[in-house]
Amino acid sequence: MNTVVTLPELRAACAQLPAPLGLVPTMGYLHEGHLSLARQARLDCASVVVSIFVNPTQFSPNEDFAAYPRDIPRDVQMLEAEGVDLVWLPTPEILYPAGYQTWVTVEEVAKELEGERRPGHFRGVATVVAKLFNAVQPQKAYFGQKDAQQVAVIRRMTQDLNFPVEIVVCRTMREADGLAMSSRNVYLNAAERQAATVLFRALTNARTAFETGEEEAEHIRQIMAETINAEQLARLQYLSCADPGTLRELSGRVTHALLSMAVFVGKTRLIDNVEIER
Repeated sequence: MNTVVTLPELRAACAQLPAPLGLVPTMGYLHEGHLSLARQARLDCASVVVSIFVNPTQFSPNEDFAAYPRDIPRDVQMLEAEGVDLVWLPTPEILYPAGYQTWVTVEEVAKELEGERRPGHFRGVATVVAKLFNAVQPQKAYFGQKDAQQVAVIRRMTQDLNFPVEIVVCRTMREADGLAMSSRNVYLNAAERQAATVLFRALTNARTAFETGEEEAEHIRQIMAETINAEQLARLQYLSCADPGTLRELSGRVTHALLSMAVFVGKTRLIDNVEIER
């Protein structure tokens, strides 16, 4: 496995890799969710490139950029064990050099949910992913369903900017008790870690109600809210029963929806989602 830092090194290394090339963009501190993306890319593609970059432009000033967990030697060792061909470790100065002033903004699909609570977040996501696509030139790129709105934003950007990249979305990887795998889970203490299972429990309760006949979006949201509010260590930021394509909130009878939420457990902000369809 090769590791590179600069853009010329990356382009030279990519030119030597057989196509099709699969890209797995990450912010590092890898877990089984990231590794599952690399494995799927390995199955689909002749070559696999993983980027590790904690992107400063998708963090708001009051968010955890400085504290975000990092362990590059550990990550590289894990990726080598998975048969990854190339790891790109760019620095902020490489992706955002002095005088940088060009941004990618996705409009409607980025406005709701995470976009409403994290101003500028999706501008940072769309910009960095566009730069990754331009630098690596992959045929396929791999993302996890846990970040459902991010996937919707990246799909729209890819389509609108005519990137010749297939977006492959892989299922959310979960711990044995249902908690969605996330690099931020490391922030949770023992009591918070146990309480954090309430997100998946709320989603599961709502999905079960839907599967057994509940059709009203308002009732589905109520089921999720009641489950979250019953957990003392959890503080609900938002929950949603929305159209999976537009992410606009649904009302009345539901036949297909994305159920999603953001919840603070202690000081740690967690997100999760499931899709339901009649």
